[in-house]
Amino acid sequence: MKILLVGPSWIGDTILAQPLMTLLHQRQPKLVLDVLAPAWTFPVVERMPEVRQAIPSPFSHGELMFPERRALGRALRTEAYDQAIVLPNTLKSAFVPWFARIPRRTGYRGEMRWGMLNDVRVLNEKALPQMAQRYATLGLERRETLPARLPKPHLKTSIAKRNASLAALDLKADDRIVALCPGAEYGPAKRWPPSYFAEVARELGKAGDTVLLVGSAKDAPIAEDIVRLSGGACRNLCGKTTLDQAIDVLAAARLAITNDSGLMHVAAALGTPLVAIYGSSTPDHTPPMSERASIIKLDMPCSPCFERTCPLGHFNCMMNLKPDRVLAQALPSPRDLEHAGESSTGA
Repeated sequence: MKILLVGPSWIGDTILAQPLMTLLHQRQPKLVLDVLAPAWTFPVVERMPEVRQAIPSPFSHGELMFPERRALGRALRTEAYDQAIVLPNTLKSAFVPWFARIPRRTGYRGEMRWGMLNDVRVLNEKALPQMAQRYATLGLERRETLPARLPKPHLKTSIAKRNASLAALDLKADDRIVALCPGAEYGPAKRWPPSYFAEVARELGKAGDTVLLVGSAKDAPIAEDIVRLSGGACRNLCGKTTLDQAIDVLAAARLAITNDSGLMHVAAALGTPLVAIYGSSTPDHTPPMSERASIIKLDMPCSPCFERTCPLGHFNCMMNLKPDRVLAQALPSPRDLEHAGESSTGA
C-alpha cells in the first residue's frame, strides 16, 4: 500500500497531521507513506518515523502555477500510489494527485474540486472540533469512528544531534535552558506582549536559567524588544538558527513558553515541558497534544475570536493575562534546582 499525503503549509498543522500518519501505519503495517509539503516543513516531516520521504511542493501560497502542478503530478505517476489524502481544502492542492492518476483521492469537500477528488468527505465541525481529529478521520473508511484517544505526535531526536546543534550556537549540553517562543505566524492577536515575556525572562534569569528566544526571522524584531525590556536577561536566537537547530534547542530545554504557534506543537511533539498561552484562539481546536503541557488562558466573553488582530481594540485576552500566571508554572522547583546541582557536580 502506497499513500501520498498532501500536507499543510503550516508547521503546527503538519505536527497535528502526525496522528493520522500513525493510524494509517496501524491499519496497513507494510504501508509506504510519502508527504508532499513545502520545503520549510521538511525539518519537521523528516523527524516523523512514519514518513518514507518528503517531496517538495514548490508552490507559494495563493499561486495557481497550473503547468508546474501538472508537471509534478505527471512526474509522480511512476510511484504508482494507491491513494492520496489531501489535507488542505483548496482546489489547487488537489491538482497534483489528479495529474498523478492516483486512483483514490480522499479529502474534505472544499473549493469546487468535484472530480479532482473521488472520495469526498463532509466535515462535521461539531463532532470533530480538533484539527488533529479532522485530519485523522480522513484515514478511516466512511462511517468509521475515531479511537477514543488519538496517537500523540512524536518527533525523532538524538542526544548527539541535539548537542551538535547546541555547540554550533555556543551553548552547553548542561545549560538549564528555557525557550521562549514569542512569535505566532497567524497574527498579533495570538502573541503575548513582549513586556510580559521580558518580565518572565528576568525572573527566570535570576533563578539561574539560560533564557533563549526561539523563532523565525519574522520574530526577530519582537525578540529584540524582549531582550531590551528584560535588560539583557535573555538571548535572541530568532532568525539565527535553522528550523532544525530550533527543534534541537526545544528538545534540550527544561521548559518552553509559547504562544499558540507552530513551535508550541513542536515542543509538545518533543515531549518538552510546555506552558502554552492562548488569547484569540482556543485549545479546543488546536491543543498541544502532550501530557506535559500546561495551558494558560482567560475565558473572556469575546474569545476565541480567531482574528489576526483584536477586533475590539483592547486585546484584553492577552493584556489581562499577567506574567505571574506564567511564572507560577515556569519557575524551577526546589527539586529542579537540586537535580541541576547534582548534574553540575557530576553526581
